[in-house]
Amino acid sequence: MKKRKANPFGLPREILLAAWAIALGAIAPMLDSTMVNIAIDKLTKDFHTTLPIIQWAVTGYLLALAIAVPVCGWMMNHFNGKRVYLGSVIAFAIISVFAGVSWNVSSFIFFRLIQGFSAGIITTLMSTLLVKTAGHENLGRVMAIVSTPMIFGPILGPILGGFIVQVASWHWIFFINVFFALLTVPFMAKNIPDFEPFKKDRPLDRIGILLLAIMSSSLIYGITQAAEHASFSNHETYLWVGIGLAFAISYMLYNRIKKNKTVLPLHLFKHKTYSASTAGLLLANISIMGPMLIVPLFFQNFRQYTAIETALALIPQGIGMLVTRPLIGRMIDKIGAKYVVIVSLLVSLIGTIPLIFITDKTSIIWISILLFIRGTSFGGIMLPMTSDAYTGLQSEQLPEAGVGITIIENLGSSLGTAFIATVVSTVQGTQATPITSLSGYHAGFFASIVVLGLTFIPVSFLTHKKTTV
Repeated sequence: MKKRKANPFGLPREILLAAWAIALGAIAPMLDSTMVNIAIDKLTKDFHTTLPIIQWAVTGYLLALAIAVPVCGWMMNHFNGKRVYLGSVIAFAIISVFAGVSWNVSSFIFFRLIQGFSAGIITTLMSTLLVKTAGHENLGRVMAIVSTPMIFGPILGPILGGFIVQVASWHWIFFINVFFALLTVPFMAKNIPDFEPFKKDRPLDRIGILLLAIMSSSLIYGITQAAEHASFSNHETYLWVGIGLAFAISYMLYNRIKKNKTVLPLHLFKHKTYSASTAGLLLANISIMGPMLIVPLFFQNFRQYTAIETALALIPQGIGMLVTRPLIGRMIDKIGAKYVVIVSLLVSLIGTIPLIFITDKTSIIWISILLFIRGTSFGGIMLPMTSDAYTGLQSEQLPEAGVGITIIENLGSSLGTAFIATVVSTVQGTQATPITSLSGYHAGFFASIVVLGLTFIPVSFLTHKKTTV
C-alpha cells in the first residue's frame, strides 16, 4: 500500500487542509474585535452619543461571546460540527451587514450582541474540531496552525481598521466580513470533514447553560467595570462579581446533584493535566493580555503616536508570534508541553523585565527588540497548555473540555486587562505627573512579571515526553 505523502508541516494533506479551513473561519471575528476599537471615536460622533453608551458595543460583544460558550457545548453534542461551524461563519457575515447599516446606536449595539454570540460559537468550536481532526499525536502542530487567526487579529486589525476609517468609513469595518466569508466558506465547505454529534442522546442542559452563561457574563462585566474605573473598589464590580461567584457556587452544587451529567462536568478538573493547563491559561492570559493594554498606551502617551503609528510599532511583537509558531508545534508533539512552556516563560521574562526601565527617551529599536522577544514566547506559553488540556480525555469529553477552556481564557483576558489597568492607575494617582505616569507603566509591567512567575507552578504539572536518540 502506497504511503500517504506528508507536507512540510509533517502532517497528512487532508489534516492540514482541514486545519487551515477551520482556522480561516475565525479570521473575521478576530479581526473584527480589534478593528472596532479603532472606530470608537467615529462611532460616537456619527451616532451622536456618549462614549459610555457606545462602549456597550464592545462590552456587549464580549458578554454575548461568553454566553455563547456553554450553548456551543450543547450544539457540538447534538449537531454536525461542520454544519454548526459553517452556519456560524455565515451568520457572522450576515449580521455584519446589519451592523454596518445600523440606523441608530441601539440597533448597532443589538447587532453587535448577535455578532458576539456567533463569534463565541466560532471560537469555542474551532479548537474542539481541531483536536478531533488532528488526534493527540499531531495536536501541537495543528494547534500552531489554528492559532494563526489569533496572530493576524492583533497585527492587522488595528492597521486595517485605521486605514478603513480614514480612507472609507466605519461601515466598511463590518462590510469587509462579507468578503472574508465569500472567500473562505467554499474552501471550508470542501475541506472540513463532517463531525458527527458527540453525545446526541444527552438532553439539553438548560439549567447548566443558564447558570454558566450568567456566571461568565456577570464576572466578565464586573471585571470590565474594574478596568473602566481603574479600581476593583467600586460598587458595580462588587455587585456583578458577587453575582458571578454566587452563580459559580450554584453551578457547583447543580453539577454535584446531576452527578457530572452537565454541559461542563466538573470532574474534568480531576484530570491533572486539564486542571494544570486551565490554571496556567488563567495566569498566562492575565500576564500576557494585561500588557497588551498598556504597551499601546505608552506609545500614545509618551511618544504621541497616532493609532496607526501605534499599530505599526506593535508589529515586531506580532512577527515574533508568527515566526515561532511552526517550531513550537513540532516541539509540543516531540517533547510534550512542560519544557516548551518553561523555556517560553523564561524568554517572556527576558523580554518583559527590561520594560520596567523604559522611558520616553528609550530607543524605539530597543523597544521593538523587546516586543519581538515577548512575541516569540506567546505561542510557546499558550499553545502547549491549550493542547495539553486535552491530553488523556476521551473523544466524547472534548466539547465539555472546550467549554471550560474558553471560559477560563475569557475570564483571564478580562481579568488581566482590569488588573494591570488598576495597578497603573493606583501608582499614577489622581494627580498624575510625567514621573508618576511613567512609574505607573513600570508597575504594570512588574505586576505582569509577578504573574508570569506564578505561572511556573501549574506548568510543573504538565506532561512531557521521553525522546530517544
